[in-house]
Amino acid sequence: MKIEIWSDFVCPFCYIGKRRLEQSLETFKHQDEVTLEFKSYQLDPNAETKPNQNMQEYLSKTKGMPIEQVRQMTKNIEMQAKEVGLTYHFDSMQHTNTFAAHRVAKYAERQGKGNEMTEKLMHAFFTDSQLISDYEVLQGLAAEVGLDQVEVASILKNEAYAKEVRDDQEQARQLGIQGVPFFVFNEKYALSGAQPTEVFVGALEQVWQEEQQNHQLKSLNPKASKTTYCTDEGCEMDN
Repeated sequence: MKIEIWSDFVCPFCYIGKRRLEQSLETFKHQDEVTLEFKSYQLDPNAETKPNQNMQEYLSKTKGMPIEQVRQMTKNIEMQAKEVGLTYHFDSMQHTNTFAAHRVAKYAERQGKGNEMTEKLMHAFFTDSQLISDYEVLQGLAAEVGLDQVEVASILKNEAYAKEVRDDQEQARQLGIQGVPFFVFNEKYALSGAQPTEVFVGALEQVWQEEQQNHQLKSLNPKASKTTYCTDEGCEMDN
């Protein structure tokens, strides 16, 4: 089973949804046959790379909400994150443009480190309040998952993997994805949002069962037809 996950590194529910999916996989008896593929999505493609405000200030400005109301809202999200073992610090998060981070994640995926890089970037943003648009920060995070810092520096400088990021974004548009996280199972089944763990468990079981049934071949032979064929016991001949 392949699960494609459209998400952004500054999306609080993407990290929560990711962790809930991972927790549901821990109880799924076919987990060894499941592969995760993270897809690029940008909630704010026009975001500044060097912000001068924290996440709460950004939300207050973009949503037109009083800062105290934003703080209460983010406190509720922090509680949801804590329930799945995550620590969020909205008062120090640095909202920023994620295009460069997505490019590094694409390189990491090519090196077999896509999942590790995605986790590292989300943790850096939500828990460590790092500026994940900063090239030096990205190089350091990449090194922590075993990637070559020199190669990452070259990728960032030369705009490498930009096409791969934009291809994911275009695919999202074609699929009608308007929000993240968004999960696609075997390119046939969709689940949107940071659903409760039990919903992910149910989805995994349902997709697995239906896919196993679909693997059974359906005969195209006319019902009344006779034919010739051979088995390991010999060959049958129509008279």
